[in-house]
Amino acid sequence: ALMHAKMQEKLLSRLVPLFVALISNSEVLLHMEKGSMQEVFIMNYVVESYENYQEENRLTTNNARKIEFITTTRVLDEVIGAKSNILDCAAGTGVYAFWLADKGHDVTATDITPRHIDIINQTLTTKEYSMNTAVLDATDMSCFSDDTFDVVLNMGPFYHLITEEQREKCLKECLRVLKKGGLLITAYIPRYYVFQYVATSDVKYLDGHLAKQLIETGVLKHDDEKCFWTDTYYSSKEEMESIYGEHGLEIIDHFAQDGLAPLLSHKVDNWEESQFKIWCDYHYSICREQSVLGA
Repeated sequence: ALMHAKMQEKLLSRLVPLFVALISNSEVLLHMEKGSMQEVFIMNYVVESYENYQEENRLTTNNARKIEFITTTRVLDEVIGAKSNILDCAAGTGVYAFWLADKGHDVTATDITPRHIDIINQTLTTKEYSMNTAVLDATDMSCFSDDTFDVVLNMGPFYHLITEEQREKCLKECLRVLKKGGLLITAYIPRYYVFQYVATSDVKYLDGHLAKQLIETGVLKHDDEKCFWTDTYYSSKEEMESIYGEHGLEIIDHFAQDGLAPLLSHKVDNWEESQFKIWCDYHYSICREQSVLGA
């Protein structure tokens, strides 16, 4: 699911120097040592997971996965103003960053995984525009000035931060670099959905203890016996809206990015183009329905 909110005028702003650079992996580790060693190790496991995963194929290889991108870009088109200054602070390999830049926005793309930024920089050699890029931990974006961006995309860090302290740091950093009146766009993975997905994908995860753990804590750790991904935090519609409210944010939209499609990929991927379009239009028509958000 994804939600975005408008930053209220009452939020304070400060001004610090702007710095954008491509940082090596070793420097990222030094950068993260400002926090606890536990945080460093946690982020190492997340980075390792993505270094060994082809993120560049996630939203493009099959119809069931494409629905997230189709739905999200349709919404972004509706809410982002022309020629905006945008930070994508978990850009992955740049699928959203390049879509936005192709539309004329000024985009800065950062990600904690060096491989992702390498791919973005390689893709940039085929483009006629430039893009600031950096390997960066979204819980500490002190390289950016306060009040810098019209839009901040936080479509990744939140669900890899397994402590409340980490999530709070990340959110505060996003709000700090966001201009007053700007848009914060946040993705989260619903905790009441994830077990259905993994259990139907692989029977070894059809485990009562795993289901109870996900429902009660929302936390999955890389060293859990039944870990199916890496360090992750699964949230809920109510929790996300509460967090936004506590930070004085006005929620202007809240929608499901892909709905049931990942669970039905064996059917969705076999549809003809016209059939797939019908499904995409249907999903968009109900993606804000309260009964399906977080389900």
